[in-house]
Amino acid sequence: MFFKVLRDIAKPQWFDIISRLKKSTGLSVAELSESIGMSYMGIKQHCVELNKRGYLDTWRRPKAVGRPEKAYRLTKKADPLFIEVGAEFVLGLLRNVDKTYGASAAEKLLFGYFHEMVEEYVKKIKGETLYDRAMSFSKIRDLEGCLSSCEIDQAGAIKIIEYHSPYRCISAEYPMIYRMEEQMISKVLGANVLRKEEEASGLLKCEFNID
Repeated sequence: MFFKVLRDIAKPQWFDIISRLKKSTGLSVAELSESIGMSYMGIKQHCVELNKRGYLDTWRRPKAVGRPEKAYRLTKKADPLFIEVGAEFVLGLLRNVDKTYGASAAEKLLFGYFHEMVEEYVKKIKGETLYDRAMSFSKIRDLEGCLSSCEIDQAGAIKIIEYHSPYRCISAEYPMIYRMEEQMISKVLGANVLRKEEEASGLLKCEFNID
């Protein structure tokens, strides 16, 4: 939501570029130009300016044929644009709970949090079929800043794809949070859910395969 509000009050081209880079492992100027529907030189100028301001950096991406091409990716400076569920506050709270009440206290606290999340999502999602419920859930997650979308292939396999995790910083110390998130989505949708994660060039892609 924070990202969407900023997009309304700043240069929309910059946020289009940042959004597409967030949903990738890095893109060339030509790829950004085709995706956004803007001229090559226009995109290049915006990328150069974002690079100067520290929001993008470049790397040489290998190609199947020919020399590596220049691609842009986001830097850590862009992280505040994407919600992290008050990571420092939450981590401090979890550490103190563990210290005060024992090693399993933080895990119990997180379990309670996701139990409440199940109840909240169940109230909001709509749809009779599993795909409709998954689509509704994905739209809610997208509004929450997870850059979420829902897909179904020709075989009927459903997946929710997210390019941002609000729990990423917390997961470094409490990795069970992703297992709990997976179980939470399973309960909300009433289906089996398997979480897969891919990271490249500092960018994250999560797939929730649903059946």
